[in-house]
Amino acid sequence: MLSRVPKGQGGPMSPVAMSHEEFEDLVRDAMDTLPEWTAPIVSEIAVLVEDAPAPGSTQPGTTLLGLYRGIPVTAHGGRVPGSMPGTITLYRMPILWVCASREDVPARVLKVLGHEVGHAMGISEAELRELGWF
Repeated sequence: MLSRVPKGQGGPMSPVAMSHEEFEDLVRDAMDTLPEWTAPIVSEIAVLVEDAPAPGSTQPGTTLLGLYRGIPVTAHGGRVPGSMPGTITLYRMPILWVCASREDVPARVLKVLGHEVGHAMGISEAELRELGWF
């Protein structure tokens, strides 16, 4: 999920204001909050938390908050036995950076996670934005 945060909106919240462990707890809470019908899809995906994307992996002027890597379930109907699962990576520092306060973080984590689950379901970036999962 790429984000362009206009000046005067959002962050910056200091990434040191929330530990990695606290952030992972929010990710677990967000996973529990997703609609039940997403459970079969999410159960086939490894959800990871990293501090930041690898240097050079984003375009200038964008902030990468999350990333789905894998083949959407709509393309193959489920994970092939013996294959590696798809992954969703949530990037802690960029997510915290776009939040104005600690209170904003749970909703942002849920939105980024939901956005990436949408990609795992084969929903395009444009469709996710139309649905409000940006």
